Amino acid sequence: MAENKRLVVTREGLQKMKEELEYKETTEKMRIAEQLKVAISYGDLSENAEYDAAKNDQAALEQRITELKAMIENAVVVDESKINTDAVNFGTRVTIVDVDDEDEEEEVYTIVGTSESDPVNGKLSNESPVGAALIGAHVGETVTAVTPGGVRRLRVVNIAL
Repeated sequence: MAENKRLVVTREGLQKMKEELEYKETTEKMRIAEQLKVAISYGDLSENAEYDAAKNDQAALEQRITELKAMIENAVVVDESKINTDAVNFGTRVTIVDVDDEDEEEEVYTIVGTSESDPVNGKLSNESPVGAALIGAHVGETVTAVTPGGVRRLRVVNIAL
């Protein structure tokens, strides 16, 4: 993550990052410390695969902790009271339908930042092809999103908080 880059998040997204950091700094650190202790008890560390694996896990954990701390430090929480639902925007919940697929059901997504993106659970990044295409669209408007799976024409059915 670039230094001093502002990370726009929802209040819920910031809370999840803080919870993950707490978990990593406590539970995960203790688990890896125990792995290291067991691996060291096997003796010769020069050819100890368990020790190498535990050290790799420890390095990955420390990297994620550093990343989370930077994200939290640079987080800017969107003020939900200032979100305008006249158009799709960061923090809005948008209902869309694919106009080229007659059998397509409505899809509902909340537009969030990249750190919160989870399309399977209805959280779509504002920087994703679909999210970026939807930003600024109004109810009834059709937008075109160029996705890895092809071009999608999506009609905005509803915008809410």
